[in-house]
Order: sequence, then structure tokens, then C-alpha cells
Amino acid sequence: MKRDTGVLLSVTSLPSKYGIGCFDKAAYDFVDWLEKSGQTYWQILPLGATGHGGSDDSPYQAYSAFAGNPYFISLEALVEEGVLTAAECDAVDFGADAAKVDYDKLFAGRFKLLHTAYERSDISRDPEFQKFAAENAWWLDDYATFMAVKEFFGGESWTKWPEDIRMHWGFALDYYRGELYFDIEFQKYLQFKFTQQWKKLKGYANKKHIKIVGDIPIYVSMDSADVWAHPEMFQLDEKNLPSAVAGCPPDNFSADGQLWGNPLYRWDYQKATDYQWWITRLWHSFELYDVVRIDHFRGFDEYFSIPAGAASAKEGHWEKGPGMELFNKMKQALGERSVIAEDLGLMTEGVRKLVKDSGFPNMKVLQFGFDSKDTGATNEYLPHNYGTNCVVYTGTHDNETVAGWFAGLPETEQAHIRAYLADTATPVAELHKSFVSLAMRCSAKTCIVPAQDHLGLGNDCRMNAPGTVGANWRWRLLPGQMSDALSEQVLAMTKRYGRANWDALNALEKAAKAAAGETAEAAEA
Repeated sequence: MKRDTGVLLSVTSLPSKYGIGCFDKAAYDFVDWLEKSGQTYWQILPLGATGHGGSDDSPYQAYSAFAGNPYFISLEALVEEGVLTAAECDAVDFGADAAKVDYDKLFAGRFKLLHTAYERSDISRDPEFQKFAAENAWWLDDYATFMAVKEFFGGESWTKWPEDIRMHWGFALDYYRGELYFDIEFQKYLQFKFTQQWKKLKGYANKKHIKIVGDIPIYVSMDSADVWAHPEMFQLDEKNLPSAVAGCPPDNFSADGQLWGNPLYRWDYQKATDYQWWITRLWHSFELYDVVRIDHFRGFDEYFSIPAGAASAKEGHWEKGPGMELFNKMKQALGERSVIAEDLGLMTEGVRKLVKDSGFPNMKVLQFGFDSKDTGATNEYLPHNYGTNCVVYTGTHDNETVAGWFAGLPETEQAHIRAYLADTATPVAELHKSFVSLAMRCSAKTCIVPAQDHLGLGNDCRMNAPGTVGANWRWRLLPGQMSDALSEQVLAMTKRYGRANWDALNALEKAAKAAAGETAEAAEA
């Protein structure tokens, strides 16, 4: 069995002088770092177009299941195209803290630059743009209209729009598509540039034998083009407002449960249409990524239904999901694909059976293994109980960093964990390496380590604290933080535990020898 490993890092967390990580040189440099570190995977968070500033920037609450985030469009690339100048980009205030995303300033400044680029781009005569718009019209037309109308109404949720356009009536669509023609075209332009730049970056990674692990949320946001344009797919009332919403009961992440507020699917409708929307969504995801991590996989076995208007998730109950029928249909339509099943949270025999029947590797999180002092056969998150068909993580985007988590534990629990690690001597400041080593050497076929855990960063660098708003999704790397020295350490560990990406390393060595030969020939000449 071939073993492999990778790094979890949100695109937003890449360093950039323009306020947020994007598809610029820093992304290509990170791919190079992964290559020389012997990694196989770059796992990212969802690439969807997120809300406008403040607490609405969760990648799990996007305006579309298909659209990409305009924040990820490289301004540097637009400068190279000649539709922006470096001076124009440098003049925008993106925030003073290079280690944090300031979403309010980002929203205020970046879209103005993107609109300037659009105005200077002659896309009406660009055959590539025309081809993109035509091939993606099945989702792009509704999405671009949705975003343009949303802007027209001051960013209000579509549920507060006038009835004619809120209900997606044909004559209203015709009216707004005429009145907002150029605003709609601007939205299409953003998706064109996003797709163009992402494909180039992914192609670069794949050429270096690095695979992209993408992440798709099980649910879509209520304030999304999907729900607005296709209310028949969701549990809505006659006014197209939710009758029930998604969430989860108390678990490892939240003692009070989580009230997400996403509309729930009408699985009877999905079944009647042969799950075509879901199959299309998965097909689209595999166009973007090499491997797809499906968030909240347990929701396909049973989903947690909370009455609309409920004060908390505690008022919810479980309903039966589509189960293997959906994934059988997916495999019939798309063939065997690489999927990671995020099965964290409350486990039941039904969820375990669904994961087993699907054949997809599931997730193991080291931190969960030490939630209790059970070191026997019943604690499925302790490494000695892993099988091979799983993906081990030191932590996820929803966890504390491993250094922050360990530092916050009582001394008795720290001692218990050190006993399991058989490591009583390593200083706390270096103990993150012991956890990464434990994950690397376990039996799981794949090991994914968040960048923060390779760096040994504390909880001030945590990506998300579930159940909280206002301070999440902001952490960023500083330039040079993923250093050559760290790369050498990670490579040594990757080789030690049989997880090295030899295709990448051999290609890198071959390229280095070729470059050295060319340099020697030039010197002789």
C-alpha cells in the first residue's frame, strides 16, 4: 500500500500584500514548498464566494455551490495583463496586520479594483470569455443575476427582495437582466478570471505531482443563488422561507450543538430527479479538485433537522438521509472517484455502515483520541486502533492548534498524553513535532497536517472556533514562515515513515541536474 501525506492550508492563509491569500506567486511558492518537502497533497478549504465582511466570511456559507470566490483572483496577474497598475493596487488599504485578514477592508477595496479591471477588459470580444459564459450558463446565469440584484438592493438577503424577483418570476428576471446587464457581465467576468487562474495554479501543482484536496460543504447557504433559483429542492414553505434548517447536536466541537441555519434538502425531490443536482455538483467539484472531502458526511445517513425559528440546536431531531443510494448513483454517473468522508461528530452504526459501504476513507483526528482516558479498543481516534483506509489529522480547521490544545490541558491530562506518546522529555514548545510524528507513523494510508501544527503555532492562529462569530477564517502566514529549514524537517519525517512523494522528488532532482548542466554549458561557452 502506498502511503502519502499532505498539508492543510486555506488559500486565504497564504501571504500576500493585498490583504488575503490568492492565486498569486505565494500560491505557486507554496506548491514548490510542498514538492521539495515530499508532500503529495495540498488540502484547502472551500473556494466558494463568501459573504460580505464581518462574521459572514465562512467558506461554508457561500453564495453558490458552483461559483468561486473573487477574493482569490490575483491582482498581480491583472497587473501583468495590463488592466490594473501596481500603483492602483498599492494605494488600497487592506489592513495593517499581515497575519490577519481584514474582511471589511478587503470588501471595501478589492471589488473596486476588480471592477476597474473589468472595465478595461474587452471581454465582449474575448472568445475565451464567450466560451466560458456559454459552457457554464447552466449555473452562471442565475448566479450572476443573483449577485447583481443583491448589489442593487444594497446587499440584502434575497428573502427581503420585492416579491417578483424574490420568487424568481420570469418577467422580473427579464427586467433585471436588462437593467443590470453590465453588473451581471461583471459577475461573469469575475468567475471567468477565477476559473482561468485556478486552472493554471492547479495545473502547475499537478505537473509537480501535487494533488489538490478540495472541500465541499454538504449544505448551501440560505442566501444563495441555488436556493433562490431552485426552491423546489429545499424544505421551504409557500413563501420560499425555510420550514426547517440544518445544524448538529452537542458534540466535540460545541457543548450546546450548532445552529447553522442552512436550508435542508428535499431528499424526496432529489430521489425523484435521480439526484441529478448532487451528481452535477460532485462532477463540478472533481473538475476543480483531484480529491473531494465531503463535509458532514454523516448527514447523508441521518441529518439533524431544527424547526425554523428555534432558539437553539437542542430543539432539533434526526431525519433519514439518502444513504448509499446517492453514492451509487454518483458512481454510476462519474465512475470511481477519490473522496474523503468527513464523519466526525456523533457516530452511529448507520454512519459507520454508510462509510464502510461507500468505501471512502474516513477521518481520524488525533486530538479526539485524548478526550478521555480510554486507551483500549473502544477509542477509535487513538492511533493503535486505526485501520489503513482512513485519513489521519493532527487537527482540522475547526480544532485548536495542537500546540494550543496541549498547552491548555491540565497537567494530569498532559501527563496521560505524554505516557501514550512515550515522551516525557520533549519541551512543550517542541511537542507539536511529537504529535506530527505520531500521525505520520500510524497505519492510516494518508496523513494531513495543518500548516499551523507543522509550525507549532498557538491558538491565536486557530482558523475557526465553531459556534463563534467575528474572529474566524482570518489567520495568515507571514512571508517566509514556511521556511527551507521546516521543509527539510518535514521531508525527513515524511521519508522516515514511508510517506514521501517520490514522483515529485525524483522530478525535482532531475530538473535540478538539468539546470546545473545548462549552467555548466553556459559557463563553458
